[in-house]
Amino acid sequence: MAIARDQAAPRGRRGLRVTALGAVAALISIAFVGVHSQKADASDVVEYASHFTASNGQIFTATNHLVQDSPAVVKATRDLVASARNGTNPLAQKIVAADGHIRREYLVVWAGDRNAGHNATADVKNFNPSVDPDPSAGERTVKDNVAGPDFLAIIDATNGSPTEGRVVNTVTVNPVLENEPHHMQYAWHKGDSIYAGGLYSDITYVFNVKDLPRVDLTGVNLPMDTPCGSIPDAYWTLKDGTAYGTYMGGADVPGPCRYTNGAVRVSNGFGGSPGSIVRLNSAGKTLSEVPASSDHSEGFCPDYPALPYPNCANPHGIQVREDLNRMITSDFVEPRNIVLDPVHEPDPFLLRDTVRIFDITNRDNAKLVSLSHMPDGPRREPSPAFEEPRGTMELGVTHQPQHKGAFISAMCGGAIYYTPDITDPTPVFREVWDVSAYSAYHWPGAATGDGCSGSSWIQISPDDHYLVNAVIGRGPGSTSLTGSDIVKQVFMLDVHKLLAVGNATTCDITTLNQATHGGAQADCPTLSDSFRVVDNTSGGPHWGAMDNFALGPDGYYHETTHLSRVAFNDYFVARANVDGNHELCVLDISKQGKLAVDDNFVDEHTGQRCVQFNRPNWPHGAFGDALPHSEVFAVPEQDLR
Repeated sequence: MAIARDQAAPRGRRGLRVTALGAVAALISIAFVGVHSQKADASDVVEYASHFTASNGQIFTATNHLVQDSPAVVKATRDLVASARNGTNPLAQKIVAADGHIRREYLVVWAGDRNAGHNATADVKNFNPSVDPDPSAGERTVKDNVAGPDFLAIIDATNGSPTEGRVVNTVTVNPVLENEPHHMQYAWHKGDSIYAGGLYSDITYVFNVKDLPRVDLTGVNLPMDTPCGSIPDAYWTLKDGTAYGTYMGGADVPGPCRYTNGAVRVSNGFGGSPGSIVRLNSAGKTLSEVPASSDHSEGFCPDYPALPYPNCANPHGIQVREDLNRMITSDFVEPRNIVLDPVHEPDPFLLRDTVRIFDITNRDNAKLVSLSHMPDGPRREPSPAFEEPRGTMELGVTHQPQHKGAFISAMCGGAIYYTPDITDPTPVFREVWDVSAYSAYHWPGAATGDGCSGSSWIQISPDDHYLVNAVIGRGPGSTSLTGSDIVKQVFMLDVHKLLAVGNATTCDITTLNQATHGGAQADCPTLSDSFRVVDNTSGGPHWGAMDNFALGPDGYYHETTHLSRVAFNDYFVARANVDGNHELCVLDISKQGKLAVDDNFVDEHTGQRCVQFNRPNWPHGAFGDALPHSEVFAVPEQDLR
């Protein structure tokens, strides 16, 4: 029997109501409700809810389901503290404070509930993206097919913790179901809110995570709050706590749309073109919405329905160098034509090849200063959709002040491009790596690489030494990413030579031999290591996060430039016929730049490496399998300096 009782409000905030500033008069009300109950996973769970009133008066709720330690965990924790105090466990000595408190690091994962709706297109196309094929699942299958809430999964990622890999909290969002949780920001820094987008709901949620594993909802941005853009994709947080977000799709309604800076663009409607760039505050308020597109023809860019002038502005990836007053975005695809009609192959040129650079001197009026089409490469593919520059989904900027460059990853084409200076008004991008060709040549048994690679998340290590790329690929027998089989992997390139030459870079892949061997010039990147992912589903590794924290001599976590591990998820978008095995894994990085799966980051139920999101029960109930799409490492404020 569940016993409910009121719980004292932390720091006197019980019933607190705060009026958000500006035109959107949103009210935040924080309610504390403690509920001890036997959840479906047989663990004691404490529930804690926070509420936010959006601009239309609708109340949104985020409910924490904090898992209480079992007797076994309590004993393991006591033993860890004892080993730290008696000096027998050096790792314990690093994470255990003088008062016995364990300083923890977490992975915050934005995940969707998997239900019957995710099987619809698979039935139509006779695909089988199921990752739970057990025909005797019975009651589990019935429950799993019911729509449940989307949620943040808070997972212990503390090296040396007895609960490393354990889901210690799930934060469900209501009342909107089927958000299709997509991306958050690329990295979390001290004081940041977490911005998390719903691909289908056109909603951005904002969370306060300073008291992890507990989370508060502090903002909601609704479709009507960004009238000139739709389909939020990715976010970049600024030092002042605000964030830029890419809205990949067009205006809410077709026709002219006026942005906050007075500019006007004609849109072909929701999920179409052109997309917008939105700046948000931690209450989810739109501070500005500016056009991603230019005010003239952008070249060969089909739009459906056609626009008065061709437009490729469907921004997906976003990176910012505040010190340079520059923001760079990459266009991916006119999104609705992929999602609404996955049965018919879309026009291959809906997969964009364009990259945009903005001057953000005025943070609320980002100005487009350059638009570049990525060059084609030496491969000649059976479909134009597989050519090198198709689908410029993601990008990564350099971080160190002496470097000004950026890398671009083409999802379908599989090429990686580089420009050494994003402040140049006429930047030159050159192909410096070919994911498809190199992998096909060097992996035994792989095909020629004439397919959509699925090259996705790409980031540069904080010290600018490495580039990390997650590749969905395509396994044997899968028809989701059409073309030949492509290796599913997370790989790492050493790019320090390329960056060292500054603007004098010569690396440029122009021949098939260069494509299969990683270039011919001395400054070209070299493969540091590749971790091959064994996965027979229709998806593969899509997104990741760098662990940007390390314990300092003072016993607290600090941001670090040394990259020692990354996390990645294996899921894309099921309704686009690219699903995945729904695992979240951590890879350790050696001093020599080699990748190895973390043997200590294990699933609490299976005991296997990686955390499995296919499970019957969660702290919030028996909702079955879930879809992890993005993640960041984060540390409670009390443990961070």
